[in-house]
Amino acid sequence: MTRHHTTRTSADTDANASTGTTDAIDDEPTRHVPRTPTDALDAPPTAVDDPADTTPGDGPRGDRSEPPAVSVWTTAQNDAKTQRKNTYVPESTAHPAKMLPEVVRHAVTHYTRPGELVLDPMCGVGTTLVEAVRLGRRAVGVEYEPHWVDVAYANLDLARQHGIDHDAQVFHGDARQLVTLLPDEYVGQAALVVTSPPYGASTHGQVSVAPGAGVQKYHHRYGNTLDRGNLPNIGHHRLLAGFTRILTALRTFLRPGGHIAVTIRPWREHAELIDLPSQILACGRAAGLIPVERNVALLARAAATDLVARGSFFQRDFIRKQREAGLPLHLIAHEDVLVFRTALHKNAGGSSAGVTNLGPFRSTRSAGHVGDSPVQRGRAA
Repeated sequence: MTRHHTTRTSADTDANASTGTTDAIDDEPTRHVPRTPTDALDAPPTAVDDPADTTPGDGPRGDRSEPPAVSVWTTAQNDAKTQRKNTYVPESTAHPAKMLPEVVRHAVTHYTRPGELVLDPMCGVGTTLVEAVRLGRRAVGVEYEPHWVDVAYANLDLARQHGIDHDAQVFHGDARQLVTLLPDEYVGQAALVVTSPPYGASTHGQVSVAPGAGVQKYHHRYGNTLDRGNLPNIGHHRLLAGFTRILTALRTFLRPGGHIAVTIRPWREHAELIDLPSQILACGRAAGLIPVERNVALLARAAATDLVARGSFFQRDFIRKQREAGLPLHLIAHEDVLVFRTALHKNAGGSSAGVTNLGPFRSTRSAGHVGDSPVQRGRAA
């Protein structure tokens, strides 16, 4: 196994996203996304490369309506701690937004075959990678914060200690620079992407109770809040723009017909529900992807007659306080899993539908541009 670090670049502003230039991002408060992205939900899905992929009456390819909720994933029959027991190092606990391992297992099992490549452009502690290799797949991830790169490698090392001889790598860098960050060997190779955008500190974190101090919340924020290159710190509307850019770049590395599974949940800001799943659906369409499924991954155990909620203490406490104040809120008991795919056919020029033109991006790497070439770190497998 070889570790890779790439020098991080500052985040591009929305205006410069298409040109690749960089500017400082203003430190501005979170605000609701304008209507423009959500209005796009009423528009038909964007054709990717081949009109044959959007032929009317041909199943998901010809369905120009919003994808229905076609499946419920029972991904919380065991709590998160039990799902990670003995397969993740203790340092993983501190990450503010760990993906449920069972969500990844379901996606990897359903959308890939053994030996295929699974990618996560914001891999955190490496949940996607760990579950993929434990299911016999290859894996590659990108992570912005160097501490979590180390933790992801520790989790992959743990899998190797358990006898899993895997092919998995982690690259350190900004996923918005994905096209210049990952080596050419991954172009057009991924069968599946499983990822989740950073969102809603109110949905994350842990709590402790100390005498005289009451309930204290911790591990609910990403990195240094002053780091404006980190997606969670740049405001909701810029987060959507950045995630659209990431989704667009992923087409370079997905094979034709490859899938992207994005797990997100609605969350509350000042008690107001933010419909992030619908906004991410609009982002996927803007990135030229074809939406094919909208699933529900339960955050509650499905019992014989009802659901047993697994919400955290502070989430339950928040709901209780809001109800006492007269606002009849309910505990969020699921995540949406939006599934997109690339086109199934090659375009007229003969190139794969899921692979974009790399011209200007690859030229900067070949010229030795700072931040484009991964720097090997650590030990070889």
